[in-house]
Amino acid sequence: MPKLARQYWLMKSEPDAFSIADLESKGTAPWDGVRAYAARSNMVAMQLGDLVLFYHSSCVPPGAVGIASVVKLAYPDPTQFDPKSQYFDAKSKPDAPRWRMVDVTFVSRFPRMVTLEVMRQDPELAEMVVVKPGRLSVQPVKPGEFARVVKLGGGKLPR
Repeated sequence: MPKLARQYWLMKSEPDAFSIADLESKGTAPWDGVRAYAARSNMVAMQLGDLVLFYHSSCVPPGAVGIASVVKLAYPDPTQFDPKSQYFDAKSKPDAPRWRMVDVTFVSRFPRMVTLEVMRQDPELAEMVVVKPGRLSVQPVKPGEFARVVKLGGGKLPR
């Protein structure tokens, strides 16, 4: 039986900005630039060892392409304080940061992308947050949904 994470997540990234290949080459990277309160709250709820579906968004087709794992709990995102950053937030102060990020590490790539269309057509994924309207970049995933997406992608659940 594989070791189960406490929680499961889906994190969206535009592949031309940061792809699964980028994470694989870096090994571990910060998940910065999140500027939605609900997505931030999801990152704050993450625990070490939680598993993440890495999802390529804003591309054709969008879909899940692999697995990452949370290796550093939520901490202040430094891009919020950098006026040169596209993620700068003038209302955020170092003594009261508004935005957080986590670090994730590469686990695996799927042999095939699980497209959003495939997810929408799968009855086992009918309640998955990603198939519903909305654009949340960090969202919860139920354990059964996580396992189903991994299977559809030809991947293996981490041990």
